[in-house]
Amino acid sequence: MKVCVIGTGYVGLVSGACLAELGNDVVCVDNNDAKVAGLRQGIIPIYEPGLAELVQKNTQRGRLAFTTSLADGVGCSDIVFITVGTPPQPNGEADLSYVEAVARGIGASLNGYKVIVNKSTVPVGCGDWVAMLVREGIQEARTKQAIALLAEEQGHEGGVATMTGTGPLPDFDVVSCPEFLREGSAIQDTFFGDRIVVGSNAERAIEKMRELYTPLIAQTFAGGKQARKIPFIVTDLNSAEMIKYAANCFLATKISFINEVANICERVGADVERVAEGIGFDHRIGHAFLRAGIGWGGSCFPKDVSAMTHIARDYGYDSKLLKSVIEVNQAQRQIALLKLQTHLKSLKGKTIGILGLAFKPETDDLRDAPAMTLAAQLLKLGARVRAFDPIAEAHAKLELPALTTYDDPYAMADDCDAIVVATEWSQFKDLDMGRVRLAMRPSSFLLVDGRNVFEPAKMKALGFTYVSIGR
Repeated sequence: MKVCVIGTGYVGLVSGACLAELGNDVVCVDNNDAKVAGLRQGIIPIYEPGLAELVQKNTQRGRLAFTTSLADGVGCSDIVFITVGTPPQPNGEADLSYVEAVARGIGASLNGYKVIVNKSTVPVGCGDWVAMLVREGIQEARTKQAIALLAEEQGHEGGVATMTGTGPLPDFDVVSCPEFLREGSAIQDTFFGDRIVVGSNAERAIEKMRELYTPLIAQTFAGGKQARKIPFIVTDLNSAEMIKYAANCFLATKISFINEVANICERVGADVERVAEGIGFDHRIGHAFLRAGIGWGGSCFPKDVSAMTHIARDYGYDSKLLKSVIEVNQAQRQIALLKLQTHLKSLKGKTIGILGLAFKPETDDLRDAPAMTLAAQLLKLGARVRAFDPIAEAHAKLELPALTTYDDPYAMADDCDAIVVATEWSQFKDLDMGRVRLAMRPSSFLLVDGRNVFEPAKMKALGFTYVSIGR
């Protein structure tokens, strides 16, 4: 099929590359000239395992192209994906200005029937709003064309500002198709996801989407303990938009819940990991997202939970649970700092090492990363802060110039008063922690494990003053 993807951020670039891999002709549109030029040369602006190879392969095959021309991208496609960002505003509401600009641009570029797919995370009701903007874009383009033709006929510039074109408007349908990609496993999630959700009341658009995703929904693969197919769920527009928000809000709630349990475990002498294991065997609960730590971050959970509370408020409902989820997470981010202060007292002049900077493993994404929050707080308190991350160091240095980054974890540990594990990169489990301890300043050998990566008994046997979360 002929597909246009507008926006080459995380969702857009992964979606475009994967749709090309499925055999479609995909053109990705972005208004950043340098970014598009880089993508044409194989320069990938984000880190995602396997993405660079997928982009290169399909670019060479001629299935994947990049352009700055929205009109060209829309004009040559049957299905148009909107994948631009909806970042949070200062009050927590979603900023829809990028979606608005793209929707109007699509309207101005329509040359026939299109399925317009909103894959950006937007508040409930935005499907109808996007349709309105597309129609306005069509009318604005027609008005400009009519004025230009009139001016040409009259031999001068100007014309009647209210004049519009004639004839039927180009036909289109708006569909909501929320993304459920996890950074670090986005390609796997695309090809073997838990579900594909399509929200629309237009049967023609639904069938187009079903045709596009047939290679995925027709496959049978080993998912979990048994073979399964990817469910293709058809809903109305509003329900599809709500599914995305509800999913992320539930996962954030689950993490905040286990963090609260961890804090209680510390006070009563229980082990949160054993507790999580025990409750996770209940099939109604499950083990996923029951890892206690120093809080969630990233680009999705913070903005989506906040946006959901604003959506509720706009419609006269006070979402007490979701507001508490946010409050618990904000408090949890202070845990590592409080543990450092408990053991080291004043942090001024102390050297603190941080293992991991990205908000989660297998990504270089620093957006709302707990590690970066901790680093900024430590610097403000007068500490010298060192850090090691397998991928995100360069980005972190740009964001926090006072942060000293290392490409070797043992060099980072040298002369540190304490080390904090802030991201659970799998390779941290393979570190020679005896060597790490020998590199540290012998004042305390404090190891604050903010992600419960290490076994307490082993760390204590190595001579660390070992502190973790809820154990």
